[in-house]
Amino acid sequence: MTDTLVAPPGPARTTSRPSGLFRLTPTSGIGLGVALVWFSILVLLPLAAVVGAAAAGGWGAFWNTLTDAQTFAALRLTVLEAAGVTVVNAVIGTVVAWVLVRDHFFGKRILDVVIDIPFALPTIVAGLVLLSLYGPESPVGINIVNTRQGIFLALLFVTLPFVVRTVQPVLIELDADVEEAAASLGASRLTTFRRIILPSLVPAITAGSSLGFARAISEFGSLVLISGNTPYQTEVASLKILKFIEGDNQAGAAAVAVLLLLVAIVTIVGLDLLSRRVANRG
Repeated sequence: MTDTLVAPPGPARTTSRPSGLFRLTPTSGIGLGVALVWFSILVLLPLAAVVGAAAAGGWGAFWNTLTDAQTFAALRLTVLEAAGVTVVNAVIGTVVAWVLVRDHFFGKRILDVVIDIPFALPTIVAGLVLLSLYGPESPVGINIVNTRQGIFLALLFVTLPFVVRTVQPVLIELDADVEEAAASLGASRLTTFRRIILPSLVPAITAGSSLGFARAISEFGSLVLISGNTPYQTEVASLKILKFIEGDNQAGAAAVAVLLLLVAIVTIVGLDLLSRRVANRG
């Protein structure tokens, strides 16, 4: 009698990859190519040109431009004002979005439309509006022209919709049943907000705050009539760039622009990491 040894079957090896994960259909490939070309023409090439112009004078000229006392003062004022505006927008914008979604009152639709006016209004018109209301001939007796308060108010005006419009859709999609379940289990309103609502809102808040900050540090039109452009006091980075260009110093203007770009990128990445951490801890 002959014994036949049969090896137990081993685990089957699968080498197949999910279809569509690494391969694109012809239509998708064409779409991706068009998107990359369009993105390169509108974003990558202009940014590369700015970086090239900033580097044209060498590292020494780049560093001297940014460390110049007047330029540094303009950059510091711009970043500090934009940071303060971002904090205010993160709080007030969330409150406004909450009111528009959760509350019902007379004139709600009108307020919802008015929120978008800073998006549609040309920024130079926004500056003229603020100048008419809070200028030397102010009907309310308040003159904030050529002051840091005026810069802050102008930046608040043009960045108002960002947080509101990013938080509002998230609030609409939140499931109210989850909040009711938490309340039925004895959770306080503060605990419900901190553990359930806030983790869902933080990504939207940080996204809107990032957009608002990037807009604030690059704002020009609304500040031309309000800031006064006084060196060391109310001169912002965008107006400093204009001075460099008018003085035929394109390398200096590009150096300031590159630094603003770096600040915006670092801020966006930092806020994104913060939102992920808060959402995970929630």
